[in-house]
Amino acid sequence: MRKFACLLLALALLAPCAARGELMDAALETAPPIPLLCESAVLVEPESGQILFEQNADERRPVASVTKVMAILLALEALEAGRATLEDPVPVSQTAAGMGGSQVLLDAGETLPFETLLKSMIVGSANDATVAIGEYLYGSHQLFVDRMNERAQELGMADTHFVNSTGLPAEGHYTTARDVARMTVEMLKHPLYFEYSTIWLDSVIHESGRETQLTNTNRLIRLYDGCDGGKTGSTNEAGYCISATAERGGMRLIAVVLGAQSSSDRFDTAASMFDYGFANYRLYPVAKSGAKIKGEMPVEGGNLPSIALMLQGDLTLLMKKGTEQSVELLPNLPQSVQAPLDMGDAVGSVDVVLDGRKIARIAVVAAQAVGRQDFADGLRRVFGRWLFQ
Repeated sequence: MRKFACLLLALALLAPCAARGELMDAALETAPPIPLLCESAVLVEPESGQILFEQNADERRPVASVTKVMAILLALEALEAGRATLEDPVPVSQTAAGMGGSQVLLDAGETLPFETLLKSMIVGSANDATVAIGEYLYGSHQLFVDRMNERAQELGMADTHFVNSTGLPAEGHYTTARDVARMTVEMLKHPLYFEYSTIWLDSVIHESGRETQLTNTNRLIRLYDGCDGGKTGSTNEAGYCISATAERGGMRLIAVVLGAQSSSDRFDTAASMFDYGFANYRLYPVAKSGAKIKGEMPVEGGNLPSIALMLQGDLTLLMKKGTEQSVELLPNLPQSVQAPLDMGDAVGSVDVVLDGRKIARIAVVAAQAVGRQDFADGLRRVFGRWLFQ
């Protein structure tokens, strides 16, 4: 048996990792390290799923137009699945045109491209555009809302219930800072989102030729270096809210701020959260899918005496700068494997251990195929050993 050595890596303070899109239950910081001018907040690194710190993250609250993160997500998923295209003509119903609050003043009966309405949702937080897209995709606004709630459950958003797609005040319409982070992580998986989220000024040309100006409701797009997306919202019931994202040095963060007293408090708090996260944490890539493991695994009954192994799955850990600890990669591998094997077949695993506690497991697979040994292979192997004795 070949011996597989444990790899000891000198790292800083590490966080347990989750599958991409999932959030860890516990925050790294036991209390917010900076003043937060809001009722609820959470700072998340989406690659690891780690929460850096939180404040009342599971408190159910109205979130106004931050609700539209889910509506935008469903629109992006429909495009990716081929259920809609950016060029699709979308009719505007009386219901959609009659939405109050923020809007692009759609005319009942007009038809606009799906892309125009999607941009109006992302940039201008338009209620009328949101309802028009929902009706187009699901047949009615209520069916759209039903799907929003289904998708929320699929994402593990146990403290969320939507009554409408816009976030306009309604009894029983609520979510939490943690759940907002969950759906924001999912939305940001779609590259198309970023083609619109950084637009500062634009316009909508109606069928009549009338023009409506679009201004991005997220002023951090202009004021915070690295901010390239987010969704704002405000009502008397919800206060001032935002779920914003920024990226610096290859690390992305999501800051959720709910229930701020003013628009300035909302943006200032999100910016301060970003500042703290970027100044104090960084990502460390522990394993990359396809990386070969040192040494080879003996094969029983194969046409090769041994095969190379590789890792299956990426693993990135979030760590705090300036504090060194060690992580062990402990292999769980058999003494040998039985032929035949295809490339990619599971062979074993590697446990990622921090301070004696397993925090992750990475699959180990065959890096090459090996067939069963036939009579000719056996002869070659026997005579090969005899010739070289």
